[in-house]
Amino acid sequence: MTAATGYAPRRTLPLRVEIVRQFKRRRTLVMFGLLLALPWILVIAFQFGPQSSGQTQSQLRISDLATASGLNFAAFALSVSASFLLVVAVALFCGDTVASEANWSSLRYLLAAPVPRDRLLRQKLIVALGYSAAAVICLPLMALLAGTLAFGWNDIQVPGTGETIPALDVLPRFGIMIGYALVSQLVVAALAFLVSTMTDSPLGAVGGAVGLWIVSNILQAVEALGTLREFLPTFWNNAWLDALAPELDWSGMAKGASVSITYAAILIAIAFRRFRVKDVVS
Repeated sequence: MTAATGYAPRRTLPLRVEIVRQFKRRRTLVMFGLLLALPWILVIAFQFGPQSSGQTQSQLRISDLATASGLNFAAFALSVSASFLLVVAVALFCGDTVASEANWSSLRYLLAAPVPRDRLLRQKLIVALGYSAAAVICLPLMALLAGTLAFGWNDIQVPGTGETIPALDVLPRFGIMIGYALVSQLVVAALAFLVSTMTDSPLGAVGGAVGLWIVSNILQAVEALGTLREFLPTFWNNAWLDALAPELDWSGMAKGASVSITYAAILIAIAFRRFRVKDVVS
């Protein structure tokens, strides 16, 4: 059976079309609005909230040092958002992308266009990961801007020890922190994307990914699991804090990145394999 004249599979569903379609979605604008507003809300909370009591150098938490400098504030904003808000944002962008098409009964029409199934998933995954990366990056950068304007551009103080590191020396480490946060969210993205190919309920895809992430957090707290906890995707979620240590420690981040990438690769492969043979009726 010959293809129609002028038909080229590689030209179907261009990335620019999918980018614009996803950008016009209300959930995209609302989520980015929330992520960009959160640092300013935190600044107001610190400005008008009661000041924390003095702590000894060995007891200093990242929240105790949030107002010490713009960099400290950005690190604090990332720490309080990485375990839930960014998880929800990534799950939203990656879990809604295919399930929403099925929910609108437009998925079968896309495939009948015809858009090859692998290309459909690839284009949607690339755009979803792009928006997820933008979400993870924009929050700490906005927090750095808000914190610098509110608390000044000062050297960063290290949580726990209170040691001071020059601000210019920390900037490359700040990039490492954001980069690791991106890698750690790959598991959420892949899990949400997989569930999105299995259901026609966008809310179910997003909620399923977030729910499984919460279960992993709960299991992480079970000390009886011993070293098995290190294989949970959430165990190394805060390993980026090692980038703030006086001596940069890569061990935790290397282990966390390998776990995240492995899980993500397996989940995405399952999503593609399953969608190739799925009977799409919606």
